[in-house]
Amino acid sequence: MFELKWLWKYMGRKRHLFVIAMILSAVTSAMLVLNPMLSQKLIDEVITPRDTRLLLPILGAMLAVQVTRLSLRYIMIICLEKNSQQMLDDVRKRIYRVIQDQDYRFYSRFRTGDLMTRVTSDLDLIRHATAWISYNIVDSVVLFTTTLVFLCNMNLPLTLCLAAITPFILVITYLFSKKIRPMYVDLRSKLARMSTVAQENIAGNRVVKAFANENYEEQKFNKCNEDFRQKNLQAAYVGAKFQPVIELLSQSLTVTSLLVGGIFMIQGSLTAGEMMAFSSLTWALANPLRNLGILINDIQRFFASCRMVIEIFYAQPTITDRASARAPKHRPLGDVEFRNVSFSLNGNQILNNISFHIGAGKTLGIMGTTGSGKTSLVSMIDRIYEPTSGEVLLDGKRVQEYTLHSLRRTIGVAPQEVFLFSDTVTGNVAYGNPDQPFRETVHWLKAADADNFSRRLKNGYDTLIGERGVGLSGGQKQRLALARALSMKPSVLILDDTTSAVDMETERYIQQQLQNLDFPCTKIIIAQRVSSIKHADQILVMDHGRIIERGTHEELLENRGYYYRIWALQNGLEKEAVTLGA
Repeated sequence: MFELKWLWKYMGRKRHLFVIAMILSAVTSAMLVLNPMLSQKLIDEVITPRDTRLLLPILGAMLAVQVTRLSLRYIMIICLEKNSQQMLDDVRKRIYRVIQDQDYRFYSRFRTGDLMTRVTSDLDLIRHATAWISYNIVDSVVLFTTTLVFLCNMNLPLTLCLAAITPFILVITYLFSKKIRPMYVDLRSKLARMSTVAQENIAGNRVVKAFANENYEEQKFNKCNEDFRQKNLQAAYVGAKFQPVIELLSQSLTVTSLLVGGIFMIQGSLTAGEMMAFSSLTWALANPLRNLGILINDIQRFFASCRMVIEIFYAQPTITDRASARAPKHRPLGDVEFRNVSFSLNGNQILNNISFHIGAGKTLGIMGTTGSGKTSLVSMIDRIYEPTSGEVLLDGKRVQEYTLHSLRRTIGVAPQEVFLFSDTVTGNVAYGNPDQPFRETVHWLKAADADNFSRRLKNGYDTLIGERGVGLSGGQKQRLALARALSMKPSVLILDDTTSAVDMETERYIQQQLQNLDFPCTKIIIAQRVSSIKHADQILVMDHGRIIERGTHEELLENRGYYYRIWALQNGLEKEAVTLGA
């Protein structure tokens, strides 16, 4: 099976430990037959004839077998744990790297809760299969085979009587496996759905509280939880139906051994020692068969989880480094050009034939209606999105000619939806440049007007801010995001509505700081306020994925179009704006 081949391949450098463990498992399972053999000799050659000469050697051999077996068993468990933990570590790192490399198409297919389930519980089930199911299967097969061979050599007719029951157990096990497998696939999807609902509720806790929708969210989670519980119960009911049948057939081996063995003893074809050996080894035939139900259960869970992990493991991003991509030898100047760029997403046309040029060190302002494609436009520069047609150039070279890492390290982004990590203030600001001196971090906090409120926090710059910046206002989060973008000293700085939540005075201060940066930088500012972009060297006005106006602030006011209407509304000239709109 592909899942098993994949698991074997990615055991990696600890694979030899797994092989050693399987060999030790087989050896120690086979050794379980030795003490019943010695017990037979003890009864037939020492106790029955009352000859004590072999008593101590046999007892010593039995003790040595047990000590040796337990020692080898200990080594086997250590090998399996080292192997499985190393495999888990390697696969989890690889999956995390794969997830990091993915683009928007991947995240539109997989929900966060589903990904978390695959990285945690699914991988734990795979480790469980490597460290526990594997050696239990080897134990069961070797123990059953070794016992069967030993009993055949001792008394073939009695062994055949016991062996006649085993096919019934195998048939029951096969039927159980066939019925339970699809249940675990469905169970796995129910778990992922429940995890997603919980994750979304936690992430969107503010929205839930704002709408007083706790009861609705609780009902939604309870429904998912109930579905998961019902599926678990269905799987448990199937197991409950099959397990007693398997148990009954397994116990019948003991009854058969006593009944048929007793008849053979009466007839004289079976010694007391042989009868004891048969009785003591009946469990060695019954136990592997009895464990089949549990093992099949776990194997089906393993295959269901393994398929989910493999789907992520081999996921390929659509936006990758081209074979010809190279890291630039020098820091890019920041000259940005769009040539006839169009972009569609899921069949919807987002951008249509966009062309513009902004020279290095200049400022570009972008304004437009909601959904006009402003964010999608700037996302082409650092290749978050790829154009459907057309070219995006940085310093005269297509952005695909740069490696993704080098390209994105030269572009600083303060996104529209601010995300802050569960870290200190300075940790968040220095995220893109962790090795920068503390004084430099403070410098960027001041440039973004985030220094004053940061120092007033409980522990100042070392204050741990909550996940997504919980505990900070919208404006404070925006300023920290701006400081984070500035700390990279990027060649191109993209501000996507970054000052929408700050007051006019703070915005004016930030604009002054941006105009006096101590490093060369091309600035692209998306804003709804005219005041945020009126000093830009060029302003683009967008609507439905097209550029409908372009020019400087003065030129656009003279055009008396969309830009002028927005300016009029924001400057208290509502009547004029309404007249122009009509």
